[in-house]
Amino acid sequence: MRCYAYSFYPYLLTPPSTVVYGASYHRRPIKRHVTILCPKMSLNNNNNNNPSNPNPSSMLTSLTKLLWGQSLPPGLLVSTARATWNATWRLMMSQLAPSDPSGGYARPASKFRLPQKNISSPTGLHLYVGLPCPWAHRTLIVRALKGLEDAVPVSVASPGQDGSWEFKQANGPGLSPGLDKANRCRTLRGVYGMRKGGYDGRATVPMLWDKDSKEVLCNESYDIIEFFSSGLNGLARNPGLDLSPPELKGKIEEWYRVIYPNVNNGVYRCGFAQTQEAYDRAVNELFGTLDKLEDHLSISRYLCGDKLTLVDICLFTTLIRFDVAYNVLFKCTKKKLCEYPNLHAYMRDIYQMPKVAETCNFSEIMDGYYKILFPLNPGSIRPIMPTTSEHEILCRPHGRESLSAAIPVSVK
Repeated sequence: MRCYAYSFYPYLLTPPSTVVYGASYHRRPIKRHVTILCPKMSLNNNNNNNPSNPNPSSMLTSLTKLLWGQSLPPGLLVSTARATWNATWRLMMSQLAPSDPSGGYARPASKFRLPQKNISSPTGLHLYVGLPCPWAHRTLIVRALKGLEDAVPVSVASPGQDGSWEFKQANGPGLSPGLDKANRCRTLRGVYGMRKGGYDGRATVPMLWDKDSKEVLCNESYDIIEFFSSGLNGLARNPGLDLSPPELKGKIEEWYRVIYPNVNNGVYRCGFAQTQEAYDRAVNELFGTLDKLEDHLSISRYLCGDKLTLVDICLFTTLIRFDVAYNVLFKCTKKKLCEYPNLHAYMRDIYQMPKVAETCNFSEIMDGYYKILFPLNPGSIRPIMPTTSEHEILCRPHGRESLSAAIPVSVK
């Protein structure tokens, strides 16, 4: 799976030709010229230094007081505004989050899957990611754990205001958004467009690029992390780490069939649901699965026993975002993750592994959801980060070493 850049404004949308949190759209801004005839008042004059020409906010406040005093707006205005916003929201959501007939979120499939044959030039690889995206985060963690930072350079895009992933000057130390180091493009869509034959689909992260052939190798996150885990051992500084050992492949696949639809994609099914029925179904499946995971992790250090595997990393990138984003913005409100003792300790266990914390940029994660995801948060106000997601709390002892000798139960 992969992420789309996301951003919507009250624009007139033409038929989509690019991406949402991956698909950007060609937009024609609706130009409005608003003038209210009132003595010495005009919305088109914003000279704050002149008391006879108030700013639009104070002017609208004066107008509402004139029209209905201290009481609430008239019912007709409220119902009209509600209907207008509801119609606009449905239009934006239909393109941000394609739905099935029941109103449930239907995530589009990845277009570029990793070729089955060996990659011809493993030294020409370049990884494109976005820090808010949990799917891209998977690739960063496996890259770090395997010691592939030199072998697979990375360019970090940020969600732009026009709805596409874009590149900009670095704004902080460590892993943070910056320039396109491989192709010097301004947007990720520009990189996709460099491939032979061009490209007019969804420009998503993560994306693995071949610099030598100028080709998109893969934009499916699970393919990429499997490849990083076992396909580049000759270039890895930690080739002995196997996150998908042959004896556990069956269990890994079994657990992934549980966590992907109900947790990884489950939080999106909650947040992007367009009917009450779809939301109720998604939220019940999400928390039913979290309850099941909580029970399982009470006797097993990791999902498949004593060893960290790819499926743990896939679960971790959703859990680390749960309390800071999904619980609030995506209406996953039945419980916070910190209310699950085993799941929260399990998350801390993985967070405290060498190099993992450096891949978690909470400021970028929260900005990527609250400030950009317009249909779900029109005011773009970012809430304060929960205390239980602060670095000091995540570094508290997790005590899960004692479970290493436990025998894990089977997935049901």
